[in-house]
Amino acid sequence: MLYDLQGEANMSPIVGILYSAVVENSQRLKLITEGMSQEEIDYKGPTNNFNSTAQLLKHILYVDLNWVYRMKGQPLPLSLKELYGPMIDANNRLPMVKGKSLNTLMSEYDGVIKILKETCTQLTDADLDIVVTFGHENEKQATIRWGLWHMADHSRYHQAHINQLRKWYNEHNRI
Repeated sequence: MLYDLQGEANMSPIVGILYSAVVENSQRLKLITEGMSQEEIDYKGPTNNFNSTAQLLKHILYVDLNWVYRMKGQPLPLSLKELYGPMIDANNRLPMVKGKSLNTLMSEYDGVIKILKETCTQLTDADLDIVVTFGHENEKQATIRWGLWHMADHSRYHQAHINQLRKWYNEHNRI
């Protein structure tokens, strides 16, 4: 198997490379969550105080959705905020997610990747220099280029957490 980062034919070269990094990580996310039962999706670690895979998947989706709308130069629509938000709960933690199936979570995430693809086909490499604000506590600034890279990096970061949850779950449920 050959691994490479190449964008779609209808994307600017650098935009396409960054987009393909996000897509590669979304495909990896599907692979590492494949076959998870509902119990495992909702599992919060051996001490029941870690974020579950469901919480992490929803978090990745919501962060990426926010970035897509920043790239579009538009605020995140209220309907999407209500459907997928908030970013954090009143206790400054990821919101609870329980009972939502892996298929539903991944289907929702695929929808975000679809919107990202449509957005990236509209971006030029020069657009990557556009500065946007982000952050839920104190606003920070970043380029769209950094935002695309961050989407891929952020997903990989939480994939490590999901892998650890899977390890704990399998150790805890050995028969």
